[in-house]
Amino acid sequence: QGHRRYDPRAQKPELPMTDNAPTAALLIIGNEILSGRTQDANLAFIARHLGALGIRFRETRVVPDEEAEIVAAVNALRARYTYVFTTGGIGPTHDDITAECIAKAFGLPLIRNAEAVRRLEAHYAGTGMLNEARLRMANTPEGAILIDNPVSTAPGFQIGNVFVMAGVPVIMQAMLTGIGDRLVGGPVVKTKSVASSVPEGTFADALRAIAADYPSVDIGSYPAFRKGQVSTALVLRCTDPAVLDAATAAVADMLRALGGDPIIMDGYGDQ
Repeated sequence: QGHRRYDPRAQKPELPMTDNAPTAALLIIGNEILSGRTQDANLAFIARHLGALGIRFRETRVVPDEEAEIVAAVNALRARYTYVFTTGGIGPTHDDITAECIAKAFGLPLIRNAEAVRRLEAHYAGTGMLNEARLRMANTPEGAILIDNPVSTAPGFQIGNVFVMAGVPVIMQAMLTGIGDRLVGGPVVKTKSVASSVPEGTFADALRAIAADYPSVDIGSYPAFRKGQVSTALVLRCTDPAVLDAATAAVADMLRALGGDPIIMDGYGDQ
């Protein structure tokens, strides 16, 4: 497949949305995640950050450091979602192949980005540490827009609706929070949590009826078992605060009728 020139002006294409809100997916790249050596610490931060912007986080995939797998996943996700975020594989070593895979997914040449080189040269000036391996971190698809890295300088990049970021959590967080002006959100989903000691099996039928009464509210039930005691957190999410409050009150009343003493909290109750 021949390379085509990329128009950097086309960075916010019209892509699928859900309930008038943009959607997003995360592609986690790295053998270390799949082997269990490293536990991903980025997904929860990304999900909450995007949620606060009114972007619906719909899917996460994890793929190994294999070109065919990365290219296929990128192409599948970027066609389905408004935004795609990737983490991992943009360092200096041989197994950091994300940049070239993204270029292949878009049918673009991989270039040594002059601005990325300038940033690395400034960062390593006088140290003698800027070798060819580190310069690999300046490679991007032609036409890509850099994503700033205020932690360790080596940038990520954006091409089309794909945002390529580092896997190191502190760097990824800095990159993601720095691209807010490139992301268009929709209605923000509000969250309420109701905790009680009533077990799921006791309220399942009553909860099903409440869910039917409030179809615009996403209701999830999350049991826990701590110190020999059963507890359940019911999490309700909706873009309409009034409807959310009404559904939350209905859930709390249901739990009280079953002998529970529900505690209502904003958000997930852990912030």
